[in-house]
Order: sequence, then structure tokens, then C-alpha cells
Amino acid sequence: MKHPLESLLTAGGILLMAMLSCLLLPAPSLGLALAQKLVSFFHLMDLNQLYTLLFCLWFLILGAVEFFVLRFIWRRWFSLAE
Repeated sequence: MKHPLESLLTAGGILLMAMLSCLLLPAPSLGLALAQKLVSFFHLMDLNQLYTLLFCLWFLILGAVEFFVLRFIWRRWFSLAE
């Protein structure tokens, strides 16, 4: 049986964890040589564009991991089913 507030609490938890991730977890930092190599490899305009893509991917991955961790915790310890 699904708890009536599971969807709301899951979404709220994900938003809270995303906010904490933005504040606490550092995004990966590339060295200048590697960053310039990636800019030329992917035909980007400058380092700003590379780091924008890198940060978007980083927080997308963190959000996916947090979603599955929260879902596991919710279903493991807070589920109403016996």
C-alpha cells in the first residue's frame, strides 16, 4: 500500500537534498589543460560553456542518486506495508 503523502514527501526531500548538494558538495574542478582540451574536443565557445555543461551534468547525477537513496530509505523504513 502506498502512503498518501509519499509523492509529496519524495519531491520535497529531493528539492531539499538538491539545495544541500548545491551548498555543500563541490562540483568537479578540471585543470586548465584538461578543460581547454575538452573545449576544443567538444567544439565549445569558451570555458564558461564547458563549466555550465559540467555543473548541469553534475547536479543531474547528484539529483538522480539522491532520488534513489530517498526512495530506498522511504520504502525501507517508512512504508506502511508489513
